[in-house]
Amino acid sequence: HLLFHHCDVFSILPCAEAEAFKEQGNAYYAKKDYNEAFNYYTKAIDTCPNNASYYGNRAATLMMLGRFREALEDAQQSVRLDDSFVRGHLREGKCHLSLGNAMAASRCFQRVLELDHKNTQAQQELKNAATVLEYEKIAEVDFEKRDFRKVVFCMDRALEFAPACHRFKILKAECLALLGRYPEAQSVASDILRMDSTNADALYVRGLCLYYEDCIEKAVQFFVQALRMAPDHEKACLACRNAKALKAKKEDGNKAFKKGNYKLAYELYTEALGIDPNNIKTNAKLYCNRGTVNSKLRKLEEAIEDCTKAVKLDDTYIKAYLRRAQCYMDTEQYEDAVRDYEKVYQTEKTKEHKQLLKNAQVELKKSKRKDYYKILGVNKNASEDEIKKAYRKRALMHHPDRHSGASAEVQKEEEKKFKEVGEAFTILSDPKKKARYDSGQDLEEDGLNMGEFDPNNIFKAFFSGPGGFSFEASGPGNFFFQFG
Repeated sequence: HLLFHHCDVFSILPCAEAEAFKEQGNAYYAKKDYNEAFNYYTKAIDTCPNNASYYGNRAATLMMLGRFREALEDAQQSVRLDDSFVRGHLREGKCHLSLGNAMAASRCFQRVLELDHKNTQAQQELKNAATVLEYEKIAEVDFEKRDFRKVVFCMDRALEFAPACHRFKILKAECLALLGRYPEAQSVASDILRMDSTNADALYVRGLCLYYEDCIEKAVQFFVQALRMAPDHEKACLACRNAKALKAKKEDGNKAFKKGNYKLAYELYTEALGIDPNNIKTNAKLYCNRGTVNSKLRKLEEAIEDCTKAVKLDDTYIKAYLRRAQCYMDTEQYEDAVRDYEKVYQTEKTKEHKQLLKNAQVELKKSKRKDYYKILGVNKNASEDEIKKAYRKRALMHHPDRHSGASAEVQKEEEKKFKEVGEAFTILSDPKKKARYDSGQDLEEDGLNMGEFDPNNIFKAFFSGPGGFSFEASGPGNFFFQFG
């Protein structure tokens, strides 16, 4: 009898000691010193390992420390020891929900309501779990539709209830990467890797960001690492394959271009563009490269089209704007060229860019004036003699006397042309005026007012003297030319 009593005393002592540890843990918990509270609850459990409330208290402490996986184990142990422990079931549900397992959470909250059908916390948490499941469903559909912004929105809402869910964070990070928001995506993935350095999903997202930022070699290293951790990771496997294929095709295209084999380069860049439509940065470069090939092949409109696709994908891509602007210059679309050079100069204020803009502005100004070379039908390098010959031919062709028998409309048109031919000759036969005209200066600013200009004076001066000229009519509307 004494022996039994003696044993009973010994079994009571540890539990009394454990209770003391628990009380100290409670005191630290109330002060929000959760690390100390954790230590005392652990001592209580070590002393008396079959008490459900000790595990329940330590679970609550771990939840406050954000250590939900460990908290879940403690909460599960607490309800294994006592299935009617309401707070244990609540905590298990909260841990499941925080970790993103809304189905398991719902089962826990339903168990609470079986034990206490009026428990308002369980009722609210059950609604929260249903909300998370709904956001998951919507996100899945939107991901298929490639509405990545909506997926990010759904995951942000779900993460309010499930802050420790890696799955939601990874899906959000992947969508941020697909939206080109790389720093945000990197930050989410890095947070996960800090807690779990072998997380294959986070390694995949880090690689994806690098891949989309056109750091393909580095990206491949992350994909390989992810596949080492999870050999059947489908997304990492596909991304790794795409990254390697893209790098190889782009390099082959560059080699063909350097060798001057533009047709092959065009084909290779086109094939590379078909590999991954999501890789915006690399595809922008490929379009620009293909635009350069088209400009070499003198397919200028196609080159412009490719550069436009490049800047649509990446509106900060200076090289594509410069390439397109040059093509606009070559096709005499000066207004478009000026617009592109302005964009470039606003982004990078260099001397070279300033000069390119200035040249385009001069050409635009020149294009809006009369083209005196065109009026005389000569090219811009015509000699003095060629300009004279051209004037003689055109002045005679459009002289009003030659068209005196024509309709009023035709007479008016020919008179206008006759005046323009005289204007053109006045400018292009005078070296100073010609130089000013060629450099794009405003001739009217130089005191040359073409409004008061009389083409007959030029005509008379040109044809007077030896080798003069006269019109003589030989019947209505018929002329013969008599040169002296």
